[in-house]
Amino acid sequence: MTLGSDVSGLTTTAANAAARGLSIVVPVYNEAAGLVALHQRLVELAKTLRNRYGLACEVVYVDDGSVDSTLSIARSLPAEALDVQVVSLSRNFGKEAALMAGLDHAHRGAVLFMDGDGQHPPDLVERLVAHWIDDGYDVVYTAKANRDNESATRRLAVRGFYSLINWGARQKIPADAGDFRLLSPRAAAALRQLPERNRFFKGLASWIGFKQIRVDYEPAARAHGVTNFNAGRLIGLSIEGLTSFSVAPLRFASLLGALLAGAAFLFGLSILWEVWTTGKQVPGYPSLMIGVMTIGGVQLIMIGIVGEYIGKILSELKARPIYFVAEHSEKRAGEETAATATERTAAE
Repeated sequence: MTLGSDVSGLTTTAANAAARGLSIVVPVYNEAAGLVALHQRLVELAKTLRNRYGLACEVVYVDDGSVDSTLSIARSLPAEALDVQVVSLSRNFGKEAALMAGLDHAHRGAVLFMDGDGQHPPDLVERLVAHWIDDGYDVVYTAKANRDNESATRRLAVRGFYSLINWGARQKIPADAGDFRLLSPRAAAALRQLPERNRFFKGLASWIGFKQIRVDYEPAARAHGVTNFNAGRLIGLSIEGLTSFSVAPLRFASLLGALLAGAAFLFGLSILWEVWTTGKQVPGYPSLMIGVMTIGGVQLIMIGIVGEYIGKILSELKARPIYFVAEHSEKRAGEETAATATERTAAE
């Protein structure tokens, strides 16, 4: 039984990259207001890449259960200069599942992931492609150049998240890295082979290794509306990422337990010293209550952390599909007809 995977046959060079092409995966959720403008920018990008590299492109729009007219607009987008796929999920499965659905349906070799809200500038894609084709990088990821427009609380929370998730990890996740990144054919093939259902895309894309490079950029303002990620969803996503990709919370719980045990031992020694030197009895009720409440609170936190991991184990054992596809249509560049398939799943 082989426990590894050989993807060396998918190595790309400047000579064969054009033959493999590029798939652009765009998860969308209630992005009806800006989808047409984004598609037009992608059409211009596809023309530029074809002229410069002879690169054939496709775009895969993954509708993650939108409740507005996003799906109907996506169906109507023309296949001009690039092929167009529209993958509609049966409900809102979340961004991680939408990214995986796009990866599963990508027909070309390399895969580029970008958001549908306009904050990931298509103009930067040409630079990412150049790092792949000209410089030979397998993973070209982007990161925010700075967070000056964010509150101090959020900057501190982000710094703490990356410090915790990278604590003791052999493969570090680059700080401030986003989902806006390009994977070479062999990097995309490696990511497809990872079997877990609780996925943290940033972590997995870093874990697969290969030759990687960081590209700093300034996110553009949203083309319309406000972000769907409020503080609660960001905290939930952070917990998902930590428990799906790292055992750092368990290590932290163990360390906290050791520190409390050490503190209790030192406190006991101080009480013995006071009794021995002064002969006075130390009042026990207040210190007893503080100790019980402290230990009880820490135990509940540890139980919660362990419970998160047990929940992940249960989810993996159920082996449910990551997503279900309710509708799938394709348009080839230059063709007016579209082929439609329904009821496809992650297991297809």
